[in-house]
Amino acid sequence: MNEIHTHLTVCAAEASRVARAVTAEQLGTPSVCADWTVRELANHLVLYSAHGLEHRALRTELPEETTKRDFTAEDDWAEAYAAQLDRALAAWEKPEAWEGDVDMVGSATPATEIAAMLALELALHGWDLARSTGEEYGVPEETGAYLLGVVERYADMYRQYEGFAEPGAVSETSDSFTRALALSGREPGN
Repeated sequence: MNEIHTHLTVCAAEASRVARAVTAEQLGTPSVCADWTVRELANHLVLYSAHGLEHRALRTELPEETTKRDFTAEDDWAEAYAAQLDRALAAWEKPEAWEGDVDMVGSATPATEIAAMLALELALHGWDLARSTGEEYGVPEETGAYLLGVVERYADMYRQYEGFAEPGAVSETSDSFTRALALSGREPGN
């Protein structure tokens, strides 16, 4: 398996662990993401980091009924999320998933970069969900360094589409993932 798949797997395991810790009572509470409840954040995470991850590998569109689904309405949503992440990671285990381009909003993007952005989706929104529910989200330094590189490549583009806020302050001695969080406009603390 390649390096990106390794980081996807690490981020998926951590996002899955965090999702399993979310209680039904927390779903209606505000999240750290402006204007989103924990439920809306969790649904976004499930849709794009699990279903979207698989569909990008397969080069298929997300079905409309999937994009409108409230995953958290099901009691076992976190377990279903973990199972969908496993299917998505299995789709990326196939060599052909890494070949060529993937259509991203009418633009052809190399599959490796799509996978990198999806690793970022898992990590950043996994962290958002953890922060919103009193959990921790952490990755090994090697994965943090990889994610920091992805944020550095795409921060301007994400800001252009209001996906990132302006960079936050962070200590020079902070680990790579903390620096990635701050560069993405999050407030990780030091």
